[in-house]
Amino acid sequence: MPPAKKRARTYDPARIRTAVLTQFGHVREAVRTLTPEQVALPTRLAGWTVRDLAAHVAMTVDAVSRHLDRDEPAKAELALLDWPFATAALAGDIDDGTRDLAAANPDLVALYARTEERLTQRLADAPGDRLLAARIGAMPLADYLVTRTVELVVHTDDLNAAVPGLDIPYDRQALAACTRLLADALAAKAPGGSTEVRIPPYAVVQCVEGPRHTRGTPPNVVETDPLTWIRLATGRVAWQASVAQAKVRASGERADLGGLLPLMG
Repeated sequence: MPPAKKRARTYDPARIRTAVLTQFGHVREAVRTLTPEQVALPTRLAGWTVRDLAAHVAMTVDAVSRHLDRDEPAKAELALLDWPFATAALAGDIDDGTRDLAAANPDLVALYARTEERLTQRLADAPGDRLLAARIGAMPLADYLVTRTVELVVHTDDLNAAVPGLDIPYDRQALAACTRLLADALAAKAPGGSTEVRIPPYAVVQCVEGPRHTRGTPPNVVETDPLTWIRLATGRVAWQASVAQAKVRASGERADLGGLLPLMG
């Protein structure tokens, strides 16, 4: 796990809380419409059905409530910019927990209702600086909620890809936070100023060692849309294929980010 090379940008805690609840609400409404045939469909996550994926979304959101139920740790252990690189270590446990939760909760609608009610209640009086004893490392609630926007947006996209016509909407604040955190993670992984990565309308970051431009158009530019960036950063799509399909525009000798992606497994 590479260390964060710079301080994470700040996020408005109230907006992030609203974004998490709103995006989870969008997924909840979509889950209510799923037919038995649809929940049995495969997803692009190896071995997971739509039922497994839907259960996983509930599990990642309920993690906030579970951590708030535990004693507060003495100190923070994980910086927000380190989180994207730390999740791979828990992949096996996450897979097991997801399958267990899906098997134990055949009624996904009821699972989502309980999860949403519990989260709303637990967030009502929890301060943003309250530390959570997450398995991946203790971190403030406000930072942990930013990571939930990544989980929610990424898996909303996974659900939309798995179920034709599902078309779950993306909360603007959730999509923005997810895009920005993953863009900043790239800059932390490959610090420098030779390449400018543009993900309008949400993020612009400088990265990759080399000559730093000071004015005008930088010599190395990468530009893409938020969902393509998120798919690249999480390994849902490949760099070369995205460039070939004109989903990514890359110019300059230092604009090939293929060796730096994905950031999350």
